[in-house]
Amino acid sequence: MTPRFKFLFLALCAAAAPAAWSQAAPWPTKPVRIIVGYAAGSSPDMQARLLAEPLAKALGQAVVVENRPGAGGNIGADLVAKADDEHTIGIIGNGPLTSAKFLYARLPYDPVRDLAPIALVGTAPLVWTVARPAEGSLAASRYIAYAQAQGDKLAYGSVGAGSGGHLAMELLKLKLGIRPLHVPFNGGPPILNAMMGGQVQMTLLPASTVMPFVQSGKLDAIAVTSARRSPLAPDLPGMEELGVKGINIEVWNAVMAPAKMQPAHVARLRSELEKIIGSREMRQKLFLQGWRVDDVGAKALAQRIRHDTAVYADVIARNRIRLD
Repeated sequence: MTPRFKFLFLALCAAAAPAAWSQAAPWPTKPVRIIVGYAAGSSPDMQARLLAEPLAKALGQAVVVENRPGAGGNIGADLVAKADDEHTIGIIGNGPLTSAKFLYARLPYDPVRDLAPIALVGTAPLVWTVARPAEGSLAASRYIAYAQAQGDKLAYGSVGAGSGGHLAMELLKLKLGIRPLHVPFNGGPPILNAMMGGQVQMTLLPASTVMPFVQSGKLDAIAVTSARRSPLAPDLPGMEELGVKGINIEVWNAVMAPAKMQPAHVARLRSELEKIIGSREMRQKLFLQGWRVDDVGAKALAQRIRHDTAVYADVIARNRIRLD
């Protein structure tokens, strides 16, 4: 080997060495943080704590849940997007990943560019829940006719402007030709109290929140917002049974990583979390909390983000909804 070729050979080996070492290096080398952009006791928080122990066992490092609530989950999503320590992931609700970019003019992160999908944790339709009209309990088709006739004399409650319940009801209004007025509340329980007190007549909330009131006869449930029936509320029709096409609204939470995290680390997280979330034990635990485990894979999650982003973009633009 000539001196010149020997020099080139050594230079190439030196350049390749760091990459080879990086791929073979053990990971994680310190505790992994799961950022939750919501308060303790929220559904993303409960899911993070369910996943922390089995994920720690799989990775061989402690997994710590850190609550950073605010701005509807956007603060937590931004922290995950900007993390550069290779040991930070997050559980993020569907809002910060789909509708937030249209609701906020100055969103400090881009959900697609700055975040990498890892796994879908759980999905749940919203339940169209109503206060019983004077005529008593009505079937879905009769209630829709009743609501159409009432026009803007009815009102619906949501947990806030831009929330899933707000956007989904605006989509229902468009599809069904109903016109209830929007009244925002600070949480689900105040909405249910207002419905029983006659201040508002309908809402869209998760089954885990409303079904105890339905089962006790205090409120009525009309349908779920998914296209088909859900095992979380199997007695309620889906949108397609009502003859409503193009509505398949569910709330969901997902594990996301910074887009700049090394591909090998992302791949390992995807592999481990797919096994954990897909296990029979975890499916049952999530079901008891009011969540259905769907296709947990990163590819299906990315497709869901794209689909829901398009749906919410249209609803937000039609109704000129802005939060800043």
